[in-house]
Amino acid sequence: MAWGDIPDWTYDSVRSLLESLKAVEPSTYYHCLRVGEFSRKLAAEMGLNEFEQKVAEFSGLLHDIGKMGIERSILLKPGKLDPSELDIIQNHSVISEQIIQHFSAHPFFKQIIPAVRGHHERLDGEGYPDKLMGEEIPLISRVILVVDTYDAMSQDRVYRRGLPDDIIYAELKRCSGTQFDPQLVKIFLATHASWGKQDIDEQTLHQIIHKVA
Repeated sequence: MAWGDIPDWTYDSVRSLLESLKAVEPSTYYHCLRVGEFSRKLAAEMGLNEFEQKVAEFSGLLHDIGKMGIERSILLKPGKLDPSELDIIQNHSVISEQIIQHFSAHPFFKQIIPAVRGHHERLDGEGYPDKLMGEEIPLISRVILVVDTYDAMSQDRVYRRGLPDDIIYAELKRCSGTQFDPQLVKIFLATHASWGKQDIDEQTLHQIIHKVA
C-alpha cells in the first residue's frame, strides 16, 4: 500500500484524540508522542515500507489513548497497585481499541486496531489482554512493546527517576525471547543511539499529524 491509502481525515482525527488525552493526562500524551515517533523509526530500521511505518507510528501515537478513561488517582499512584487497580490499568489497551474502533471501516485503521490492543502481549504468553504467544502477536504490537518499555523506563516517574540507557538496554536483552521479540530488540539496540534527540515537542507533533497523505 502507498501513502494514498491513508485518508486525509486521519490526521485531524488523531490530533483531536491526542489533544483530548493531553487535557486529561499530559504525561501520557507526551509518552504517546515519543512512542509514535520511536515506533516509526524502529519500523524503518526493520525495512518496513512507508505505509507500514505510518501504521507503526499511528499505532504508537494511539496505544495509550484509553488511559484518558482511567482515574488519575490510579494512573498516577506512587505506590504499588492493588489487584483491582491493576485490572483497571491493564484494561487500557482494550479501552484504546474501543476508542479507535469507530474508524475501523478504513483499512488503515483495521491494521492499527489489533496493534494497539496487543501492545502488552508477551512472546511467552504472559501478557494481556489475550495471552497471545510468539507470532500470534501482531508485528506492530511487538514493535510498540519494545519502544514503549524503553520510554517508560527512561522517563522520571513519581516513584523513581528515569534510568540510563545502559540499564534499559540490559533489561531489554534480559527479557529478549520471553517478553520481547529478540530480532526487534537486536535492531533497536543496534540503532537507537543514532536516533538523535529523544524529546518530542509540539512542533514535532504538528509535523507528524499534519503531513499530507
